[in-house]
Amino acid sequence: MKLARRILITIACTIAAIFLVARFVGPIALSFYAAHKALPVARIVPTELQDHSISQARGMQLSYVGYEFEIPWDDLDESKTQLYPKEKPTKTRAVLAFPSGLCLMVTVIPPREMANGLTTGDLGLGKIPLQAVDLLFGSGAAASDYSFVNNVYEFTPDKMHHWSLSDRLHYRETILLTVKSVMPSASAESGIFRVQNGDYKGFQQGNPAKHPRSVVITLYSEDGGIEFILLGDLSKPTFVTQPEINRILQTLHKAAPSDSSKPLTAASN
Repeated sequence: MKLARRILITIACTIAAIFLVARFVGPIALSFYAAHKALPVARIVPTELQDHSISQARGMQLSYVGYEFEIPWDDLDESKTQLYPKEKPTKTRAVLAFPSGLCLMVTVIPPREMANGLTTGDLGLGKIPLQAVDLLFGSGAAASDYSFVNNVYEFTPDKMHHWSLSDRLHYRETILLTVKSVMPSASAESGIFRVQNGDYKGFQQGNPAKHPRSVVITLYSEDGGIEFILLGDLSKPTFVTQPEINRILQTLHKAAPSDSSKPLTAASN
């Protein structure tokens, strides 16, 4: 009987130890593992843009997808301009080509795209209730795409609370780290920068000085936003400069309703 009791006690202690490991040690170990395996881009955080100069080169004023802006180039090949979606009268994307090999893609961003994508499951994380978006992605994430993206970009593996005993915190930080690893474009590896003008604020992914393959500028406001993607010719060391990007950023504004559906190109000094 004593032997049987000792065996039962041993089994009970073993089960308890396994439970404790699974309950407490497991999430801690997984937290360390996730941080160790995080992609390099997950450690990059937004910094302030250092060069605010604006190109004064001869360019063009354009109006596409409901926005007007200037570009510091006057060689747009309008015969290659593509508007999407092709089957709908209201266009939300314009792809502009230049003889130099430069391609500029302009895309409208609907309001609260990130939060809506989470609640519908379109972002691949399952359907997350709207009230849980702030809990997972930080204050303001449910109401503002800028706040959502800013909270994600500011998070890094170094900010994880590895030793916390809160499963909820480990779950939240794992989700944040996962999103931080996949949300930035490849251009973000050369830097993420805060950008803004009078009406919009957002982020620039890519440092032109480091010759990335592309530069992505995403701007947000309460009633939606817009994204510019500049793609260059790989055979050329520099396809765009920061002052040229700033020209687009600082001249961006909403087009008048009567002009929002038709492209406008006009030379500007």
